[in-house]
Amino acid sequence: MKRAFHLFTVLLPIIGLQLAKGQSVKEGLITAIDSSRKLHPVVISGYLSPLPMLSVPASVGVLTPAQLALQPSNSLVSSMNTVPGVRMEERSPGSYRLSIRGSLLRAPYGVRDVKVYFDEIPLTNAGGDTYVNALDFSSVKNIEVLKGPDGSLFGANSGGVVIINPAGNNIDSAKLSAGLNAGSYGLAHENANYEQKLNNAEVSVNQAYETFDGYRSHSYMRRHYIQTVDGWHYSDKDELKALAFYSDLFYQTPGGLTYSQMLADPQSARLPTAKLPGAIQQNIAITTQMLLGGLVNEFHFNSRLRNVLSVFGNHVYFTNPFITNYEIRNEDTYGLRTYFELTSNPETKTTWRLNLGLEWQNTSSAINNYGNRGGIKDTAQALDHINTTDHFFFSRYAVDLMKKLHVEGALSLNYYQYHFKNIYPLRQTDFTPRDFTPQLMPRLALSYSVTGNFIWRASVSRGYSPPTTDEVRPSSDIVNTSLQAQTGWNYETGFRLRNVDESMLLDASMFYYRVQNAIVMRLNPNDTQYYLNAGGLKQPGLELYFTDWLFRNQHGFIRALQFNESVTLSHFSFVDYHDATNNHNYSGNRLSGVPNQVFVSSVQIKIPQSVYLFVQHNYTSSIPLNDANTVFANHYHLVQAKAGWQKRIRRRTTIELYAGADNILNQHYSLGNDLNATGNRFYNPAPLRNYFAGFNVNL
Repeated sequence: MKRAFHLFTVLLPIIGLQLAKGQSVKEGLITAIDSSRKLHPVVISGYLSPLPMLSVPASVGVLTPAQLALQPSNSLVSSMNTVPGVRMEERSPGSYRLSIRGSLLRAPYGVRDVKVYFDEIPLTNAGGDTYVNALDFSSVKNIEVLKGPDGSLFGANSGGVVIINPAGNNIDSAKLSAGLNAGSYGLAHENANYEQKLNNAEVSVNQAYETFDGYRSHSYMRRHYIQTVDGWHYSDKDELKALAFYSDLFYQTPGGLTYSQMLADPQSARLPTAKLPGAIQQNIAITTQMLLGGLVNEFHFNSRLRNVLSVFGNHVYFTNPFITNYEIRNEDTYGLRTYFELTSNPETKTTWRLNLGLEWQNTSSAINNYGNRGGIKDTAQALDHINTTDHFFFSRYAVDLMKKLHVEGALSLNYYQYHFKNIYPLRQTDFTPRDFTPQLMPRLALSYSVTGNFIWRASVSRGYSPPTTDEVRPSSDIVNTSLQAQTGWNYETGFRLRNVDESMLLDASMFYYRVQNAIVMRLNPNDTQYYLNAGGLKQPGLELYFTDWLFRNQHGFIRALQFNESVTLSHFSFVDYHDATNNHNYSGNRLSGVPNQVFVSSVQIKIPQSVYLFVQHNYTSSIPLNDANTVFANHYHLVQAKAGWQKRIRRRTTIELYAGADNILNQHYSLGNDLNATGNRFYNPAPLRNYFAGFNVNL
């Protein structure tokens, strides 16, 4: 809390200065706002209709194209970690984990308890799994993060929702762009994009290739990626859009080290033991080939009623030769999402909006495990087939009263079931059903405009998150039908404050989330995983985001200076949680994998000749590595910097050159720990000081 106090002592004078500037405008001391200084208001599209971020009655984070452009262009990790409450990890190149407000507890890798959308298409399948590492950084235009349970519009989740807007949306001209960057440890990343607007049609194709040798032994990765977003405006307001991407990702997994092994050689892969071989001996790696496609149609019946309909499907081929087995997974998903929106008559004083919709999808998973003989598939161990169906109906009513009070009520009814059968060794011919009781997920939220630039908000919502396919049928090869859904209630309040010229924004949230039947991962002695329900969680937290263009002018050496601060304070703990043997009570212990404090600060400076400098500092406090809280990862200070030069060669041709460095302080840390690891192999050391450079060309 001391750090929080110091932060507020720094921020308050700045806020006071901005409010004073705003008051001077109100009193007429300044007659006009400098147009070069006024920023475009951030708009949130995740709640079905575009809304100004200032008045959205929810805790949201937005990564704009300008913000993404400042970060290293080979990974989303650094960008995502600037959003308060979000933690993204990369244990080795390509091995991502994404969590919102503590949901990392369920994810040994990947994303769980968070719903992810690619435009209007769910990237999260019916089984609850999300292959976010299939995407390439250059294919992303902007990202919206809706934090906390938001199942009233997006179905089963208790962590939050991430909406990824792909590059190629809203094309206004013809453009050809390309980029190339390279860096330490064999990093190379190229991308090319072509966009063309032809009368009522838009065509966009994005291609990328990335390869990375990695800091540690046995951590090579490569990704081939191609994406297209094509639109057809068949009337003034109506549009049919086609989205598709294909990703071929391969990465080696070096595995975790003990503390003494990390000190002796942080670049080594997991070492063999007397009972188990090591990562190199078993050639452990992951291949993910994913093809996704869908159509999104927006049709306006009249000026007040519209419908959005999405139909989609994807195929995933996944292989993972691991220490004790060789897993092959084939998954096919198909589904639809649609909603209607009715708005009030524009001539009435009270404005309102009503939404009704449904989302349905089915995922068929063939999950086969074989012996692993040095990275070669051996004899069958277990062959299973799981069909998962997830569907829900949702509604929302939002009304603005007296141009001051915005009230939203939303509700969804969620259905979840899976059917499974064992092909080998039991040779079952019929599926065994596992149905979950339908669940209501309500949300009530409001925001009140205290002044035109100060908005207070509050909300209450219910979270519901059934076990994913990977949790029901983990690497232990046993289908766990006793695993229950995770539920909870989230209570939240906060405010947003901006100045008159909209160059400053302060966004603060305080919440309390009480979770029942929390799903946690455990490991068998041979490192295979299993999951269980472990009592509950108490999750009180405070999140704050502050940004301000301290000044912007056309003269002087420093033309613009922007300061950003992101604060996450989490005091998450277990409630009524005993270990598998019931010999240890973990109640009151800190939630594994979650730091109590994270501060991300950055400064952007622009100087003459279109030169910019961006410096970012990430402080992350100590992290408990096991549920017993007997081992902690040390806190770390991560500093990175990027400098660039942009030049317009012709009217529509620009070139950018840039270079940067990461982990400038040469910190020894692990950006992604293996929680509750067998043999205390918790650590995945991150690269020491490293460098990158590249260029972008836009024609």
